[in-house]
Amino acid sequence: MPAQRTFGMDHPHHAWSPIVGRPALKWPGDAPVALSVVIPLEHMEWQAPPGSYQVARLSGGSTPREFPDFARLSHREYGHRIGIFRLLDVLEKHGIRATIAMDALTAEHYPFLVRHCLDRGSEIIGHGISVSRMITSNMTEAEERDYIVASVDGLTKATGKAPRGWFGPEYGESDRTPQLLAEEGIAYVCDWANDEQPYPMTTGANPFFALPLLYELDDVVALSQKLMPVFEYERMLGESFDVLKQDGVANGRLMVLNWHPWLVGQPFRIGCIDRALGYIMGQGGVWAATGSEVIDWYRNQSG
Repeated sequence: MPAQRTFGMDHPHHAWSPIVGRPALKWPGDAPVALSVVIPLEHMEWQAPPGSYQVARLSGGSTPREFPDFARLSHREYGHRIGIFRLLDVLEKHGIRATIAMDALTAEHYPFLVRHCLDRGSEIIGHGISVSRMITSNMTEAEERDYIVASVDGLTKATGKAPRGWFGPEYGESDRTPQLLAEEGIAYVCDWANDEQPYPMTTGANPFFALPLLYELDDVVALSQKLMPVFEYERMLGESFDVLKQDGVANGRLMVLNWHPWLVGQPFRIGCIDRALGYIMGQGGVWAATGSEVIDWYRNQSG
């Protein structure tokens, strides 16, 4: 879709909406901040299938190597074997239920993880087929539609119900992804990082919303790409919450954190997450909720 030079936005996916012009958003109990934690459980394939797209310098391991890149493959699998349990334990300690972004290959090959996450009260949302297959505009509409259907069908088969949310591998979308997701029955997407409140997207007759992540608080962005020391990351989480809580008194704010279990589930990083959540939850004025709970409340508030 070519850029459309119009007032406010260059695309038709949502309206421009400055927060100072919006009605006040109230979370349950008049909490200034709604907190959600997204945990991607994503399968990295030994070799990306022909014609698929994988980020050239996908995080994990060290530098990219020739096949088979066991350093990267096994580093990422640490999340499925160790990190996810450690991270869920910390969330449970602080009364937070996770929103698990699970791809179709994880759902198929790791049924234990599916049942474990459901038993912990987590919501499971769509996350494509694998991290080795990212949605891009190089796909035809039919290819992208088949991709989305395969992901949704895989999760539905594994969990017993269709996912309501979606988080594209590596935030990947084409210029038609929101419309295709809405047509498939998805209610919200986590790929758009441009706000501190949920907002409606333009998808015709199918109601569809953005659940914006705080992109610079994404652990891969901060710790792997920007090489931020873990103690600085802990400080950044606390300071971000303080500002959101202050601003949220007048108009509720949303803090959606994206944490990868292969990264922050490491024994020398999990303490940072534990202390940061202890600080956030200890301040009061926080509603901890899954992605669907946030979107449902927002829809009821906004009419």
